[in-house]
Amino acid sequence: MTASAPRAPRPEGPYPPTDEMLARPVPSDLQEAQADRLRAAWRTPQGWRYWSAVNNSEVGVWYTLTAFGFMLIAGLLALAMRVQLAVPQNGVLDADRFNQFFTMHGSAMMFLFAVPMFEAFSILILPAFLGARDMPFPRLSAYGYWCFLIGGTFVMGSLLFDAAPKAGWFMYPPLATRELGIGSDIWLLGLSFIEIASIAAAVELIVGVLKCRPPGMRVNIMPLYAWYVLVVGGMILFAFPPLIAGDFLFELQRSFDWPFFDPERGGDPLLWQHLFWIFGHPEVYIVFLPSIAIAAMIVPTVARRPVVGYSWIVLSAVGTGFLSFGLWVHHMFTTGLPTISLGFFSAASEAVVIPTGIQLFAFVATLMVGRVRMSLPMLWIAGALAIFVAGGLTGVMLAIVPFNWQVHDTYFIVAHLHYTLFGGMVFPVIGGVYYFYPFIAKRLLSERLGRIAFWLIFVGFNVTFFPMHIAGLEGMPRRVFTYPAASGWGLWNMISTLGAFVIAGGFAVFVYDLLRSMGRRGDIPRNPWQAGTLEWSHDIPEEAWGARSIPYVTTRYPLWDQEGIVARMDAGRYYLPDAETGARETLVTSVIDARPLHIQTVTGPTWITHLAAIFTGGAFIFPTFHLYAPAVVCAVLAVAAIIWWLWTATARPPEIPVRDAGLDLRLPTYASGVNAPGWWGMWITMLGDATAFASLVFGFFFYWTARPDFPPAGAEHAAPFWVAAAALAFGLSWAATLVARQSNRAGSRGRAMALLAAGFVLTVAGCGAALLSVLALDPAAHVYPAILWALAVWLCAHGGVGAIMQGYCIAGLVAGKLTPDYDADLCNVTLYWHFLALTALTACAVLGIAPRLLA
Repeated sequence: MTASAPRAPRPEGPYPPTDEMLARPVPSDLQEAQADRLRAAWRTPQGWRYWSAVNNSEVGVWYTLTAFGFMLIAGLLALAMRVQLAVPQNGVLDADRFNQFFTMHGSAMMFLFAVPMFEAFSILILPAFLGARDMPFPRLSAYGYWCFLIGGTFVMGSLLFDAAPKAGWFMYPPLATRELGIGSDIWLLGLSFIEIASIAAAVELIVGVLKCRPPGMRVNIMPLYAWYVLVVGGMILFAFPPLIAGDFLFELQRSFDWPFFDPERGGDPLLWQHLFWIFGHPEVYIVFLPSIAIAAMIVPTVARRPVVGYSWIVLSAVGTGFLSFGLWVHHMFTTGLPTISLGFFSAASEAVVIPTGIQLFAFVATLMVGRVRMSLPMLWIAGALAIFVAGGLTGVMLAIVPFNWQVHDTYFIVAHLHYTLFGGMVFPVIGGVYYFYPFIAKRLLSERLGRIAFWLIFVGFNVTFFPMHIAGLEGMPRRVFTYPAASGWGLWNMISTLGAFVIAGGFAVFVYDLLRSMGRRGDIPRNPWQAGTLEWSHDIPEEAWGARSIPYVTTRYPLWDQEGIVARMDAGRYYLPDAETGARETLVTSVIDARPLHIQTVTGPTWITHLAAIFTGGAFIFPTFHLYAPAVVCAVLAVAAIIWWLWTATARPPEIPVRDAGLDLRLPTYASGVNAPGWWGMWITMLGDATAFASLVFGFFFYWTARPDFPPAGAEHAAPFWVAAAALAFGLSWAATLVARQSNRAGSRGRAMALLAAGFVLTVAGCGAALLSVLALDPAAHVYPAILWALAVWLCAHGGVGAIMQGYCIAGLVAGKLTPDYDADLCNVTLYWHFLALTALTACAVLGIAPRLLA
């Protein structure tokens, strides 16, 4: 599984570079010629073609501004709700409109702002942190952005037609499953579409950190921001798939009346809560950790010294991510779960404070031992620290089960949530905008306006949300659109409403400062904060190439510790100083020690990502209106667009197998297997996919433990013959694919094609057998046949993808795109089939064996 093509070229030449090599002068005329070729290769399209750009510097800006725009819309919804709650028995919003507003406020903040903002910001600045030219899959970033824009516009646009979901951002059944209209379907299908963008961005970022670091940047000297990207990307990979599995079951119930959450037919609404909060509580830390990453870059800069406790911070970030997956029942203490479960999850909720506290104490220690130069970004970080600590203290209170029972579903929870998310997300992000704006736009934002915005938002926030603690302790429930005058909650609500307008004023100042600065270019130095990390070596936005030459890095703060590094980068005295072939290129390095492995050609501007995103959107949006035929057509066209994109732009056999990379090092221009970013992209994607499948299997065993009638007495099971046939067919197809890869490497192209063709036929047969095994079962009658059908449908969908991949490789062999030496596509497809074979065997075991053992 991990072998690479045996005859592929390998790096040739000296590494690491010597001091003499680094000091070698480059003639000025050669420098100018190299810069001109790089400029031509990385030129941003102009005019209307600008929107075909895929550079991280363009896509990252679009992504960030779009996420910020959705946040402002969600903020306006919150302001309208505060107006409604300002006084008792108010009539500004009726109950139906209020429910739509609070559902869309929460959904937009969590799905359209919090996670996308981290990914957008990281797409924009991560290559600079790593001294890379771009992300490894630029078109994947662009595709993810256009999916995000289309999906977010569709979901938020439902408000304009009075069709928005109104069952809460958590969409608990049976309220959501029985909701009339299309609101719940818009939430499920629209946000599932957006989740594709989130997972695509996570894959891109993880592979970027693992494979696109500059030579010498071992994992123990990576910028802390890169470590946080790695941890949060991994959390997204394991947190979002359970929600996708839940959405899959939810929409099957909404569209076809399969009773996954209907207790009258054996279902259980608690399964949705488990799947949702397995996503939902890691989501809190997915939001929080990127903000800590921003602080991790600002704090050493203002302290003017390396961060204290680098290794402890890394371990704590990993520990926080790990522990966050053991907290989901923190949101379900009142659902009647066994006491022993409550004790475990209460302890886990307390324990997560430890790694979180270590990170915060490390930053405080850095400030204490440094020579602090107070700046506007640091003011926002200090405000974030104060607010988040207050939210953390109420979180410790809520981890105590009896107290949680008392304040559950009151405004105390609303206050805690916002103290955590505002302090853990909003304040650090705004601080990051002020800190990185010179990198993005070569201009500093206004110090005076920034301080005005800070104090308005900081004071307004506390005026808004602190009284909610008191209202909650006095018994005010969440999610009510009005309340009686005799309750005594009017004063606290009026104060909160006034505070909300102060917050709005602060954001108005911040937005004004951004708008007045757009389109203007300053003449400030590249590194106005005198920071020590690589992002400040880039001459952005004047040059779209990222790093003029990719440096050799030996320290955590190279701009402080490696004298003359920026001058050498600008002179082209490091790696990839030229674009001789006219193509966009970046350097791929090894995962642990960042040794140069090969030169990767990255894709340039295109419209195919727009088509793929539009058709993918149609495949999700049309079913909202029960238009299934157009949805199928869009799905087919989306697959065709993606195949064309991959066929024309990826894994092409190189004309020049080995090229000069600079500093006397010659590197291959093609890689397959574990050396290739594409292999890692497939591996990481399939980990997420396997997590979603595991969530479906979890659902099967959840019903078995939670329902005494699962499987119901006398129930008809999946047909054992067809289950066995499906398992055999998928197993043989996997073996045929594996042997086909080996045959191709041995030079037997005809045998490889025959094996792949046999695998294709076996895959189709396996899908047919899986469906025949459950064909006699009625999925609408009881949850038992419904969950068996769901597993069979999941298996067939993945089998269909596997068959398309096998056909793609056959075409590649016919066209010469795949050869014995250049077989990246076949390596990646084989890796997919390792996962698919395991999925098929597990699904068939659950379909054919588990029910008979459990009955």
